[in-house]
Amino acid sequence: MQKEIVDLLDVILRCLVSLITLFLVTKMIGKKQVSQFSLFDYVIGISIGNFAAEMAINLDSSYLHGTVAVIVFGLVAYLVSLITMKSLKIRKFIIGDPNILIKDGKILYNSLKKSKFDINDLLEEARINGYFDISEIDFALMEANGKISFLPKPDYQNPTNKDLKLKINRKGLCINLIVDGQIIEGALKDVNKDKKWLLHELKVKGFKLEEVMLATLDLDENFKVYGKNVNDNSYNVLN
Repeated sequence: MQKEIVDLLDVILRCLVSLITLFLVTKMIGKKQVSQFSLFDYVIGISIGNFAAEMAINLDSSYLHGTVAVIVFGLVAYLVSLITMKSLKIRKFIIGDPNILIKDGKILYNSLKKSKFDINDLLEEARINGYFDISEIDFALMEANGKISFLPKPDYQNPTNKDLKLKINRKGLCINLIVDGQIIEGALKDVNKDKKWLLHELKVKGFKLEEVMLATLDLDENFKVYGKNVNDNSYNVLN
């Protein structure tokens, strides 16, 4: 019984070490969604995951060996990302090039075959992207990460504000001044405001600081307050 408890604690510790190592390595490599992974990224990700899992549950394995393996693969991925940013030839070799699947509205059979893609896969991707009639597509490219990008024919493209000659006011991101009752001092400085101004605006809208879930300010100086509603766990908003 005592051995089982010791082993359980060992597994917990290994999991924590594995998780921390993975987190640090991921921070080093950079933020990237799974859908954005190239083949190289995918291989690196699987390898690192296997090393981390082995280190966590295999009590006969060494902490040091597992940690070093994860770090080495992470460093390789990091170095490759630096190299591919500087050398187009190396990037093409490791990451790959986009492959044209549809050109001028014509499906390129040889390109499909080269990409290990069949017509059913292409039709499925087209439907997912909102094209239920493939004749509406002018160009389709398979990106290096396997994602398909579509360009519709001119007759099926949505008009832009420029096309319609509409003048649209520029909109920027809202900045959060209060989050869950806590004033974000750095955000106040960014918009050249102070705490006195903020508390005054809250008072005008009938809020106390502790009653605020979120308060934002946009480029047009529109101040919005999202108040806590303790009765139904929803939020009231006042402009």
